[in-house]
Amino acid sequence: MTDQQAPRATTDTTSSLASAQPQAKKDILGYLVLIAGVGALVWGAVAAIGTGWGFWAYTSGLKGVAGAFLLGIAVILIGLVQEWRVRKSITPPLRARRWVGMLIALVYVGWIGTFFVKALTVPAIHDVSTDLADPPAFQTLQLRADNLDNVPGADYPKMRGLTPEQRWAMVHQKDYGDIRSVGVNEPVATVIAKAERLAKARGWDVAISLPEEGRLEATETSAFFQFKDDVVLRVRPSNTGEGSIVDMRSVSRVGQSDLGMNAKRVRSFLADLTGTVTAAQ
Repeated sequence: MTDQQAPRATTDTTSSLASAQPQAKKDILGYLVLIAGVGALVWGAVAAIGTGWGFWAYTSGLKGVAGAFLLGIAVILIGLVQEWRVRKSITPPLRARRWVGMLIALVYVGWIGTFFVKALTVPAIHDVSTDLADPPAFQTLQLRADNLDNVPGADYPKMRGLTPEQRWAMVHQKDYGDIRSVGVNEPVATVIAKAERLAKARGWDVAISLPEEGRLEATETSAFFQFKDDVVLRVRPSNTGEGSIVDMRSVSRVGQSDLGMNAKRVRSFLADLTGTVTAAQ
């Protein structure tokens, strides 16, 4: 063999060895999992933000979020099945794309899943008040016309024959029995002025604040869907003439269930306003 033939022989040998090596298959499914995982997250975000911007009704937005949730579950399942199928393959495809897609889908599914779980643990009402017998009334803001149209319990044996108001009070008392009127050792005007500052600090849109009448009405808007919940605060002198009695009501403008947000708002606001959640005596 001449010196000129040697490199050629080496090259031929290398080519033969390379051709003998099994070639990795293109990871088409991995690309699909990655694209679908990102797509689920984008679909859900667009559905929510588009609702907030008024591009479509909130019901359509919720359907979009639910559809993206189902797509995310499908992505995770497909990715796991593919992982099981290739675990013993001689030339398994790259796992990075598949796992990134599954991780993105898992984050979205986990986030939305918390809301589904919450819906199962709170009553399907959207009106929360510290005073069930005499709820604070909206005067500047308008209470939704269908506020008590879909109160749960109409078919329950213990609630048959009850009015929607009575069913609402019974459901409310059962699940939100801790939300009651609160006493505070401050005059009415001082409490309302403090409530106005607190509402503005939380980013609420204060519709009216009347310290002399002991009334404040405001609206909080959610981040993505731009859902609006209206709040009314009523403050009256206590029966003893010392301090005030504070009542609060929070109502969602749309939807049947509020996922517990109004109750959470009332508890948090009253705790910050009065420094206590003890019921008024």
